[in-house]
Amino acid sequence: MVKSFEQRWFLVLLLVVGISSGRAAAEQPPNIIIIMADDMGYGDSSVYDGWIKTPQMERMARAGLVLTDFHSSGVVCSPTRAGLVTGRYQQRAGLPGVVNADPANADHHRGLQREEVTFAELLAGAGYQVGMFGKWHLGYDPKFNPIHHGFSEFRGFVSGNIDYISHFDRMEVADWWLGDKQITEEGYLTHLLTRHSVEFIARNRDKPFCLYVPHGAVHTPIQGPDNLPGRGPDKVKAGQQPQRPRDDTTRLMMKALDDNVGAILDAVHQHGLAERTLVIFFSDNGGASHMRCDPLRGRKGQVWEGGHRVPAIACWPGKIKPATRSDQLAISLDLMPTMLELAGISTDQPRPLDGISLLPLLLKGQSLGRRQLYWNGSAMRDGTWKLVAKAQGLTDGPGLYNLEDDIAEKNNLADKYPQRLNRMLRQLEAWKVDVANGATPQPDYDKVKAGS
Repeated sequence: MVKSFEQRWFLVLLLVVGISSGRAAAEQPPNIIIIMADDMGYGDSSVYDGWIKTPQMERMARAGLVLTDFHSSGVVCSPTRAGLVTGRYQQRAGLPGVVNADPANADHHRGLQREEVTFAELLAGAGYQVGMFGKWHLGYDPKFNPIHHGFSEFRGFVSGNIDYISHFDRMEVADWWLGDKQITEEGYLTHLLTRHSVEFIARNRDKPFCLYVPHGAVHTPIQGPDNLPGRGPDKVKAGQQPQRPRDDTTRLMMKALDDNVGAILDAVHQHGLAERTLVIFFSDNGGASHMRCDPLRGRKGQVWEGGHRVPAIACWPGKIKPATRSDQLAISLDLMPTMLELAGISTDQPRPLDGISLLPLLLKGQSLGRRQLYWNGSAMRDGTWKLVAKAQGLTDGPGLYNLEDDIAEKNNLADKYPQRLNRMLRQLEAWKVDVANGATPQPDYDKVKAGS
């Protein structure tokens, strides 16, 4: 049938619009999603042969890359978060330890100072919508709030942990925020973060976005969706809570976390964004006492591998080879340069980054080379070698371990390789001097108390 002029013109118009839309989608920088668990150990997820079945994490692993030698930059909550958002060792930001919930504690008054430059600020400057839903833990004062560090949206809490039901912190202070304003919102913590994350993806599906989801799970308090408040004005006594073994409640917490991973992957696929969205999942430090770090030594708060070697999975259909594993040494500090490179932003920043881009590994399976990484001024890695200068349980002087055949750090080789030991001890001392040089100052607590 011969089409009329109007019909032909309409078809040409559709074709032109389609080509333009396709070109725009191709030229648009990729979306980035970071999902961070809290206190989840290396030996918890079934992806790592752990004790809890996590089908959505398994799904993510089948679609992408499992990293078996990935590390958090800190061994507790605040430091890793400071390192992640700045791309620099947290010591440079004056945040080497936990920002404490107790106002009487000097560390309560610390926070991420405005002069620090975050990935959110740089990505926003490149046209990204940057949203955060979850745990901040980089300053209690509203002046430290995420929206003052480049995040266009923030909904979550600023303390180290909150009641999953009432949203009160351990000091019995209400801690739920929309931007830098406190609000009240009902719901189980992990479920709320899932809902807001999925809604953010839907709102921003037609523009480049970065979604940061730092969970409260599986940090204490140990509460499942059916628990009653344990903090706040409506709290109930422990005897009124559901009576079940601690491990069973932990599994419920992990299920909610795993469901969040699945819901985010579903949203990405449903909006046709999978092939232009990098999703990365990892934990902020090693497992707490109710979690597992097998087969590693130590746990959260310690510089043994169990304190900072964490589960990590990356997927990006069509870009990352599915169902692959890598033993390349990587750290959470690497995520910022990775994001900047994806967004077309120079990684040569005025405040030099401490990590490297993971794109050669993620996209091409290339080696990251021999690396030196540091933790708390007490431990370092040099390739497969691990120095532990000071740690709980270390009683016979510094420890030196070759993790290539001793991942559990059982065989101290310090006496056998004294030259290597001394060289690494010198490198660790040099690193401590380096990160202290020009570190961002934090408030003087005595002046804060005096009101000056």
